Amino acid sequence: MEFEFWWLLAFPLFFGLGWIAARIDIKHLLSESRALPASYFKGLNFLINEQPDKAIEAFLEVARADQQTTELHFTLGGLFRRRGEVDRAIRMHQALIDRQDLSVEQRQAALFELAQDYHKAGMLDRAEQLFSKLSESEHAGQALRFLLEIYVTEKDWPKAVETAKALERRSSEPLNKEIANYYCELAAGEYAHSRPHEAREYLDKALQVNRKCVRAHVMLGDWAAKEGQHSEAVEQWKKVEGQNPAYLFLVADRLLQSYRTLGRAPEGLTLLRGFQERYPAMGLLDAAFQATLEGEGAQSAYRLAREELRRNPTLPGLDKFLEAQLLESTDERRGDVQLVKNLVQSHSARFAYYQCVQCGFKARQFYWHCPACGNWESFPPRRHAEREPSALQLS
Repeated sequence: MEFEFWWLLAFPLFFGLGWIAARIDIKHLLSESRALPASYFKGLNFLINEQPDKAIEAFLEVARADQQTTELHFTLGGLFRRRGEVDRAIRMHQALIDRQDLSVEQRQAALFELAQDYHKAGMLDRAEQLFSKLSESEHAGQALRFLLEIYVTEKDWPKAVETAKALERRSSEPLNKEIANYYCELAAGEYAHSRPHEAREYLDKALQVNRKCVRAHVMLGDWAAKEGQHSEAVEQWKKVEGQNPAYLFLVADRLLQSYRTLGRAPEGLTLLRGFQERYPAMGLLDAAFQATLEGEGAQSAYRLAREELRRNPTLPGLDKFLEAQLLESTDERRGDVQLVKNLVQSHSARFAYYQCVQCGFKARQFYWHCPACGNWESFPPRRHAEREPSALQLS
């Protein structure tokens, strides 16, 4: 391909046109910036320096001078809501919605902001109405998340299931764990109202949505035991091992009790010891230790605690070992062992809590639903004290 020399003459022309266009843009930008009041830049400066109160006052001054500053009204409304002045945020966003010159996108954005204001104010019925209107807009994903939060707060589980499925389809985010828990909540409600058939149908749905839903099998086992069907209860609880063995501590005592009722206590103890060897956990050790003590005596309980401490050295395990030593100690040594046990127990008690992995909320009991952040199954089944001793800061 031969080079056309006339292109050399075109280069200066293209360069000149580009220079002229840049000058025009710069002049336009400068003219626009001169048109903005000084209060606008003061407000930006306050925002950058994390001084929202002063920023609001500066932006209000701009808004009074020009009532048509749509974006500034959005900014002010958001700042009011963040500062907790929800009434002012509602008035600001309602004033925007009442304007006739808004585009469809701006009106939807204003409705979304107003819905958030109502949600922050605890006016959940009004927030629900607005978020529902936006479920097919460009704000649909966020609107559905807010709706789901509202339905969980109000314990409206059928709507929570429906909304979670809609959100799952829209966002491709798996919510099977949450949906399964909503079905478990529905099942608990039906069982409490003496409708066991409907309750079991909901648990079947929970397992269809999430086959690893431990909670469903725990509940099925509990109901079977309550109705005197202890063999069925045992079979349901044993299924937890195939789902997530870390949760076996939840059913350890239940299993032993049902085996005792069936007259098969040694079989239940053997099963529990096998669980403890394969999946060490303090809840399993507590149940196995007590059952061994009652069924086989102090010497067997001592050997169980000693072997477990060697295999899985933790402070709770050491505490259980010292408890076993007390049973075997002479009167002369018992005081010394008790002193050491008290020290270990007081220290390990500080770490005997479950902690939500999402928000860090600590609780002495296990929760399926975090009371602080509302996440489902965010509590690991192992307590903090069950970590390696080296990971704990001894004081």
